[in-house]
Amino acid sequence: MECYLDNSATTRCFDEVIETVGAEMKQYYGNPSSLHIKGFEAEKKIREATAIIASTLKCDESEIIYTSGGTESDNMALIGIARAYRRSGKHIITSKIEHAAVLQTAEYLKEEGYEITYLSTDEKGIVDLDELRDAIREDTILVSIMGVNNEIGTVEPLSEISRIIKSKNPETLFHVDAVQAYGKIRILPRKIGIDLLSVSGHKIHGPKGIGFLYVSYKVKIKPIIFGGGQQKALRSGTQNVCGIMGMGCAIDKIFAGFEEDTERMRSLRNMLIESLTQNEGVFINGAEGGEAAPHIVSVSVKGVRAEVLLHALENKGVYVSSGSACASNKPAVSETLKAIGVEKELLDSTIRFSLSVLTTKEEIEYAGDCFGEIIGELRKYVRR
Repeated sequence: MECYLDNSATTRCFDEVIETVGAEMKQYYGNPSSLHIKGFEAEKKIREATAIIASTLKCDESEIIYTSGGTESDNMALIGIARAYRRSGKHIITSKIEHAAVLQTAEYLKEEGYEITYLSTDEKGIVDLDELRDAIREDTILVSIMGVNNEIGTVEPLSEISRIIKSKNPETLFHVDAVQAYGKIRILPRKIGIDLLSVSGHKIHGPKGIGFLYVSYKVKIKPIIFGGGQQKALRSGTQNVCGIMGMGCAIDKIFAGFEEDTERMRSLRNMLIESLTQNEGVFINGAEGGEAAPHIVSVSVKGVRAEVLLHALENKGVYVSSGSACASNKPAVSETLKAIGVEKELLDSTIRFSLSVLTTKEEIEYAGDCFGEIIGELRKYVRR
Protein backbone atom coordinates (compact mmCIF):
# COMPACT_ATOMS: atom_id res chain seq x y z
CA MET A 1 0.00 0.00 0.00
CA GLU A 2 1.31 3.48 -0.84
CA CYS A 3 0.68 5.90 1.99
CA TYR A 4 1.83 9.47 1.31
CA LEU A 5 2.01 11.43 4.54
CA ASP A 6 4.49 14.16 3.59
CA ASN A 7 1.97 16.75 2.46
CA SER A 8 3.68 19.61 4.25
CA ALA A 9 6.59 19.09 1.85
CA THR A 10 4.30 19.04 -1.17
CA THR A 11 0.88 17.75 -2.19
CA ARG A 12 -0.34 15.74 -5.14
CA CYS A 13 -2.17 17.94 -7.65
CA PHE A 14 -5.91 17.53 -7.83
CA ASP A 15 -6.96 15.81 -11.06
CA GLU A 16 -8.93 18.95 -11.94
CA VAL A 17 -5.75 21.01 -11.57
CA ILE A 18 -3.87 18.76 -13.99
CA GLU A 19 -6.69 19.12 -16.52
CA THR A 20 -6.78 22.90 -16.05
CA VAL A 21 -3.02 23.28 -16.54
CA GLY A 22 -3.17 21.09 -19.64
CA ALA A 23 -5.98 23.19 -21.08
CA GLU A 24 -3.94 26.36 -20.58
CA MET A 25 -0.95 24.90 -22.35
CA LYS A 26 -3.09 23.85 -25.29
CA GLN A 27 -5.55 26.72 -25.52
CA TYR A 28 -4.64 29.71 -23.32
CA TYR A 29 -0.95 29.88 -24.16
CA GLY A 30 -0.81 33.55 -25.07
CA ASN A 31 1.28 36.10 -23.22
CA PRO A 32 -1.19 37.96 -20.95
CA SER A 33 0.58 41.22 -21.77
CA SER A 34 -0.02 40.84 -25.51
CA LEU A 35 -2.69 43.02 -27.07
CA HIS A 36 -4.20 40.39 -29.36
CA ILE A 37 -6.99 37.92 -28.58
CA LYS A 38 -4.66 35.17 -27.31
CA GLY A 39 -3.18 37.62 -24.81
CA PHE A 40 -6.65 38.75 -23.78
CA GLU A 41 -7.75 35.13 -23.22
CA ALA A 42 -4.75 34.47 -20.95
CA GLU A 43 -5.30 37.68 -19.03
CA LYS A 44 -8.95 36.77 -18.53
CA LYS A 45 -7.96 33.42 -17.01
CA ILE A 46 -5.62 35.20 -14.60
CA ARG A 47 -8.44 37.53 -13.56
CA GLU A 48 -10.73 34.57 -12.93
CA ALA A 49 -8.15 32.89 -10.69
CA THR A 50 -7.49 36.15 -8.86
CA ALA A 51 -11.20 36.56 -8.15
CA ILE A 52 -11.26 33.08 -6.57
CA ILE A 53 -8.25 33.85 -4.37
CA ALA A 54 -9.54 37.27 -3.31
CA SER A 55 -12.88 35.75 -2.30
CA THR A 56 -11.16 33.38 0.15
CA LEU A 57 -9.32 36.26 1.82
CA LYS A 58 -12.16 38.79 1.54
CA CYS A 59 -9.75 41.23 -0.08
CA ASP A 60 -9.49 43.25 -3.29
CA GLU A 61 -8.14 41.51 -6.37
CA SER A 62 -5.58 44.30 -6.73
CA GLU A 63 -3.99 43.17 -3.44
CA ILE A 64 -2.79 39.85 -4.92
CA ILE A 65 0.71 39.66 -6.42
CA TYR A 66 1.71 36.38 -8.10
CA THR A 67 5.13 34.93 -7.32
CA SER A 68 7.03 31.70 -7.91
CA GLY A 69 5.99 30.34 -4.51
CA GLY A 70 6.25 30.79 -0.75
CA THR A 71 9.98 31.49 -0.68
CA GLU A 72 9.75 34.37 -3.13
CA SER A 73 6.66 35.70 -1.38
CA ASP A 74 8.50 35.75 1.96
CA ASN A 75 11.56 37.36 0.38
CA MET A 76 9.43 39.98 -1.32
CA ALA A 77 7.57 40.77 1.88
CA LEU A 78 10.66 41.27 4.03
CA ILE A 79 13.01 42.86 1.53
CA GLY A 80 10.29 44.87 -0.20
CA ILE A 81 9.08 46.37 3.06
CA ALA A 82 12.61 46.95 4.37
CA ARG A 83 13.45 48.94 1.26
CA ALA A 84 10.18 50.86 1.19
CA TYR A 85 10.23 51.88 4.86
CA ARG A 86 13.94 52.26 5.57
CA ARG A 87 13.45 55.95 6.42
CA SER A 88 10.92 54.99 9.10
CA GLY A 89 13.26 52.55 10.78
CA LYS A 90 15.50 49.54 10.41
CA HIS A 91 14.13 47.24 13.09
CA ILE A 92 12.38 43.96 12.18
CA ILE A 93 10.93 41.34 14.52
CA THR A 94 10.47 37.65 13.75
CA SER A 95 10.60 34.40 15.74
CA LYS A 96 13.21 31.71 16.22
CA ILE A 97 11.01 29.05 14.62
CA GLU A 98 10.26 30.66 11.27
CA HIS A 99 10.83 28.92 7.93
CA ALA A 100 14.27 29.39 6.38
CA ALA A 101 12.69 31.62 3.73
CA VAL A 102 12.09 34.18 6.48
CA LEU A 103 15.10 33.49 8.71
CA GLN A 104 17.65 33.56 5.89
CA THR A 105 16.09 36.73 4.47
CA ALA A 106 16.25 38.31 7.92
CA GLU A 107 19.95 37.42 8.10
CA TYR A 108 20.48 39.03 4.69
CA LEU A 109 18.81 42.21 5.91
CA LYS A 110 20.93 42.12 9.05
CA GLU A 111 24.00 42.23 6.82
CA GLU A 112 22.43 45.22 5.08
CA GLY A 113 22.31 47.13 8.35
CA TYR A 114 18.88 46.18 9.72
CA GLU A 115 18.42 45.11 13.33
CA ILE A 116 16.59 41.81 13.78
CA THR A 117 14.90 40.67 17.01
CA TYR A 118 14.15 36.94 17.29
CA LEU A 119 11.30 36.06 19.64
CA SER A 120 11.27 32.95 21.83
CA THR A 121 8.38 30.52 22.08
CA ASP A 122 6.92 28.31 24.77
CA GLU A 123 7.18 24.50 24.72
CA LYS A 124 4.22 24.33 22.34
CA GLY A 125 5.83 26.66 19.82
CA ILE A 126 3.63 29.68 20.54
CA VAL A 127 5.43 33.00 20.28
CA ASP A 128 6.13 34.77 23.57
CA LEU A 129 3.65 37.64 23.45
CA ASP A 130 5.30 39.53 26.32
CA GLU A 131 8.60 39.46 24.43
CA LEU A 132 6.80 40.74 21.36
CA ARG A 133 5.19 43.58 23.29
CA ASP A 134 8.52 44.60 24.80
CA ALA A 135 10.37 44.32 21.48
CA ILE A 136 8.20 46.70 19.42
CA ARG A 137 9.75 50.14 19.15
CA GLU A 138 9.16 53.39 17.33
CA ASP A 139 11.54 52.27 14.57
CA THR A 140 10.04 48.77 14.20
CA ILE A 141 8.84 48.59 10.60
CA LEU A 142 7.81 44.94 10.34
CA VAL A 143 6.85 41.89 12.40
CA SER A 144 6.93 38.56 10.52
CA ILE A 145 5.34 35.53 12.22
CA MET A 146 4.22 32.32 10.50
CA GLY A 147 0.59 31.24 10.77
CA VAL A 148 1.28 27.52 11.24
CA ASN A 149 4.70 26.09 12.00
CA ASN A 150 5.82 23.81 9.18
CA GLU A 151 7.54 21.29 11.48
CA ILE A 152 5.28 20.93 14.52
CA GLY A 153 1.97 22.34 13.28
CA THR A 154 1.40 24.90 16.03
CA VAL A 155 -1.08 27.66 15.11
CA GLU A 156 0.09 31.08 16.20
CA PRO A 157 -2.46 33.47 17.82
CA LEU A 158 -2.45 35.85 14.86
CA SER A 159 -5.29 38.07 16.04
CA GLU A 160 -3.66 38.63 19.41
CA ILE A 161 -0.26 39.23 17.80
CA SER A 162 -1.83 41.81 15.49
CA ARG A 163 -3.56 43.58 18.41
CA ILE A 164 -0.27 43.84 20.29
CA ILE A 165 1.55 45.18 17.24
CA LYS A 166 -1.03 47.80 16.34
CA SER A 167 -1.59 48.94 19.93
CA LYS A 168 2.14 49.35 20.55
CA ASN A 169 2.96 50.95 17.18
CA PRO A 170 0.16 51.42 14.60
CA GLU A 171 2.77 52.06 11.90
CA THR A 172 4.42 48.66 12.30
CA LEU A 173 3.40 46.23 9.55
CA PHE A 174 2.47 42.58 10.14
CA HIS A 175 3.54 39.84 7.71
CA VAL A 176 2.31 36.26 8.00
CA ASP A 177 3.96 33.31 6.28
CA ALA A 178 0.75 31.36 5.63
CA VAL A 179 2.28 28.61 3.50
CA GLN A 180 1.17 25.90 5.97
CA ALA A 181 -1.89 27.79 7.20
CA TYR A 182 -3.76 28.82 4.05
CA GLY A 183 -6.37 26.23 3.17
CA LYS A 184 -6.08 24.63 6.64
CA ILE A 185 -7.30 27.44 8.90
CA ARG A 186 -9.42 30.50 8.09
CA ILE A 187 -7.36 33.66 7.66
CA LEU A 188 -9.02 36.97 6.81
CA PRO A 189 -6.21 39.56 6.64
CA ARG A 190 -8.30 42.71 7.07
CA LYS A 191 -10.30 41.28 9.96
CA ILE A 192 -7.17 40.08 11.77
CA GLY A 193 -4.99 43.05 10.86
CA ILE A 194 -2.48 41.33 8.59
CA ASP A 195 -0.73 43.59 6.10
CA LEU A 196 1.11 40.97 4.03
CA LEU A 197 0.52 37.23 3.66
CA SER A 198 2.52 34.56 1.77
CA VAL A 199 1.01 31.48 0.09
CA SER A 200 2.41 28.63 -2.01
CA GLY A 201 0.39 26.69 -4.59
CA HIS A 202 1.98 23.26 -4.25
CA LYS A 203 1.06 22.99 -0.56
CA ILE A 204 -2.65 23.03 -1.46
CA HIS A 205 -2.77 20.56 -4.37
CA GLY A 206 -1.80 23.12 -6.97
CA PRO A 207 1.28 23.18 -9.21
CA LYS A 208 4.81 23.85 -8.06
CA GLY A 209 6.45 27.12 -9.02
CA ILE A 210 3.48 29.36 -8.25
CA GLY A 211 2.34 31.31 -5.21
CA PHE A 212 1.13 34.74 -4.24
CA LEU A 213 1.71 37.55 -1.80
CA TYR A 214 -1.25 39.46 -0.40
CA VAL A 215 -0.25 43.09 0.09
CA SER A 216 -2.79 45.44 1.68
CA TYR A 217 -3.66 48.43 -0.45
CA LYS A 218 -2.46 50.61 2.44
CA VAL A 219 1.08 49.23 2.24
CA LYS A 220 4.01 50.51 0.19
CA ILE A 221 6.36 47.85 -1.10
CA LYS A 222 9.42 47.89 -3.32
CA PRO A 223 9.95 45.24 -6.02
CA ILE A 224 12.80 42.74 -5.77
CA ILE A 225 12.46 41.55 -9.39
CA PHE A 226 12.79 44.07 -12.22
CA GLY A 227 12.02 43.94 -15.92
CA GLY A 228 8.95 44.53 -18.03
CA GLY A 229 6.85 46.08 -15.27
CA GLN A 230 4.15 43.40 -15.06
CA GLN A 231 1.83 43.36 -12.02
CA LYS A 232 2.00 47.12 -11.52
CA ALA A 233 5.81 46.90 -11.69
CA LEU A 234 5.80 45.10 -8.34
CA ARG A 235 6.86 41.76 -9.81
CA SER A 236 8.18 41.89 -13.35
CA GLY A 237 8.20 38.84 -15.60
CA THR A 238 5.63 37.16 -17.82
CA GLN A 239 2.96 35.71 -15.55
CA ASN A 240 2.86 31.95 -15.11
CA VAL A 241 -0.60 31.57 -16.60
CA CYS A 242 -0.84 27.79 -16.31
CA GLY A 243 0.43 27.92 -12.72
CA ILE A 244 -2.00 30.68 -11.79
CA MET A 245 -4.91 28.81 -13.36
CA GLY A 246 -3.89 25.60 -11.64
CA MET A 247 -3.53 27.29 -8.26
CA GLY A 248 -6.87 29.03 -8.71
CA CYS A 249 -8.51 25.69 -9.50
CA ALA A 250 -6.94 24.07 -6.42
CA ILE A 251 -8.03 26.92 -4.15
CA ASP A 252 -11.56 26.81 -5.52
CA LYS A 253 -11.74 23.10 -4.73
CA ILE A 254 -10.09 23.41 -1.31
CA PHE A 255 -12.49 26.09 -0.09
CA ALA A 256 -15.60 24.50 -1.60
CA GLY A 257 -15.52 21.84 1.13
CA PHE A 258 -13.35 23.66 3.63
CA GLU A 259 -15.19 23.05 6.91
CA GLU A 260 -15.96 19.39 6.25
CA ASP A 261 -12.51 18.58 4.89
CA THR A 262 -10.55 20.26 7.68
CA GLU A 263 -12.72 18.60 10.32
CA ARG A 264 -12.15 15.19 8.70
CA MET A 265 -8.41 15.90 8.51
CA ARG A 266 -8.33 16.80 12.19
CA SER A 267 -10.18 13.60 13.05
CA LEU A 268 -7.61 11.56 11.10
CA ARG A 269 -4.79 13.45 12.81
CA ASN A 270 -6.22 12.57 16.22
CA MET A 271 -6.54 8.94 15.12
CA LEU A 272 -2.91 8.89 14.03
CA ILE A 273 -1.71 10.42 17.31
CA GLU A 274 -3.68 7.85 19.30
CA SER A 275 -2.09 5.05 17.28
CA LEU A 276 1.46 6.41 17.50
CA THR A 277 1.38 7.10 21.24
CA GLN A 278 0.35 3.53 22.06
CA ASN A 279 4.03 2.76 21.62
CA GLU A 280 6.41 3.28 24.54
CA GLY A 281 8.84 6.19 24.35
CA VAL A 282 6.86 8.15 21.75
CA PHE A 283 6.29 11.88 22.27
CA ILE A 284 4.17 14.36 20.29
CA ASN A 285 5.68 17.80 19.81
CA GLY A 286 3.82 21.10 19.57
CA ALA A 287 0.34 22.17 20.54
CA GLU A 288 -2.92 20.24 20.74
CA GLY A 289 -6.59 21.07 20.30
CA GLY A 290 -7.41 24.39 18.68
CA GLU A 291 -3.78 25.50 18.92
CA ALA A 292 -2.76 22.74 16.48
CA ALA A 293 -3.24 22.70 12.72
CA PRO A 294 -5.37 19.80 11.43
CA HIS A 295 -2.68 18.25 9.24
CA ILE A 296 0.73 18.05 10.98
CA VAL A 297 2.01 15.58 13.60
CA SER A 298 5.58 15.87 14.90
CA VAL A 299 6.64 12.77 16.78
CA SER A 300 9.86 11.98 18.64
CA VAL A 301 10.81 8.33 19.23
CA LYS A 302 13.22 7.60 22.03
CA GLY A 303 16.16 5.46 20.99
CA VAL A 304 15.45 5.47 17.24
CA ARG A 305 17.15 7.79 14.76
CA ALA A 306 14.80 9.72 12.51
CA GLU A 307 16.57 8.79 9.28
CA VAL A 308 16.46 5.09 10.11
CA LEU A 309 12.76 5.26 10.97
CA LEU A 310 11.98 7.31 7.86
CA HIS A 311 13.55 4.74 5.53
CA ALA A 312 12.03 1.81 7.39
CA LEU A 313 8.60 3.36 6.87
CA GLU A 314 9.49 4.08 3.25
CA ASN A 315 10.19 0.39 2.72
CA LYS A 316 6.59 -0.27 3.68
CA GLY A 317 5.27 2.44 1.36
CA VAL A 318 4.74 5.06 4.08
CA TYR A 319 6.29 8.41 3.15
CA VAL A 320 7.05 10.93 5.89
CA SER A 321 9.68 13.60 6.58
CA SER A 322 12.43 14.05 9.15
CA GLY A 323 11.76 17.81 9.25
CA SER A 324 11.35 20.68 6.82
CA ALA A 325 11.74 19.37 3.26
CA CYS A 326 13.48 22.62 2.34
CA ALA A 327 16.39 21.65 4.57
CA SER A 328 16.30 17.87 4.19
CA ASN A 329 19.26 17.83 1.79
CA LYS A 330 21.37 19.66 4.38
CA PRO A 331 20.92 17.62 7.58
CA ALA A 332 21.07 19.73 10.72
CA VAL A 333 19.44 19.83 14.12
CA SER A 334 16.04 21.51 13.90
CA GLU A 335 16.09 25.01 15.33
CA THR A 336 12.34 24.72 15.93
CA LEU A 337 12.73 21.60 18.09
CA LYS A 338 15.58 23.24 20.01
CA ALA A 339 13.49 26.41 20.51
CA ILE A 340 10.56 24.52 22.05
CA GLY A 341 12.85 22.62 24.40
CA VAL A 342 12.79 19.10 22.97
CA GLU A 343 15.24 16.90 24.90
CA LYS A 344 18.68 16.67 23.30
CA GLU A 345 18.45 12.91 22.84
CA LEU A 346 15.22 13.32 20.87
CA LEU A 347 16.40 16.03 18.45
CA ASP A 348 17.69 13.44 16.00
CA SER A 349 14.77 11.11 16.63
CA THR A 350 11.89 13.20 15.29
CA ILE A 351 9.79 12.69 12.17
CA ARG A 352 6.83 14.56 10.74
CA PHE A 353 3.59 13.08 9.44
CA SER A 354 1.50 15.51 7.39
CA LEU A 355 -1.97 14.88 6.02
CA SER A 356 -4.07 16.40 3.25
CA VAL A 357 -7.68 16.41 2.12
CA LEU A 358 -6.82 13.33 0.05
CA THR A 359 -5.63 11.30 3.07
CA THR A 360 -7.86 8.34 3.92
CA LYS A 361 -8.72 6.51 7.12
CA GLU A 362 -7.21 3.35 5.64
CA GLU A 363 -3.88 5.13 5.12
CA ILE A 364 -3.81 6.36 8.71
CA GLU A 365 -4.56 2.89 10.06
CA TYR A 366 -1.87 1.36 7.86
CA ALA A 367 0.71 4.00 8.83
CA GLY A 368 -0.01 3.51 12.52
CA ASP A 369 0.33 -0.28 12.24
CA CYS A 370 3.59 0.02 10.30
CA PHE A 371 4.98 2.50 12.82
CA GLY A 372 4.29 0.20 15.78
CA GLU A 373 5.74 -2.81 14.00
CA ILE A 374 8.90 -0.96 12.95
CA ILE A 375 9.49 0.58 16.39
CA GLY A 376 9.33 -2.86 17.95
CA GLU A 377 11.85 -4.24 15.46
CA LEU A 378 14.28 -1.31 15.63
CA ARG A 379 14.39 -1.28 19.41
CA LYS A 380 15.70 -4.81 19.43
CA TYR A 381 18.96 -3.40 18.15
CA VAL A 382 19.22 -0.42 20.48
CA ARG A 383 22.04 -0.69 23.05
CA ARG A 384 20.87 -0.51 26.61
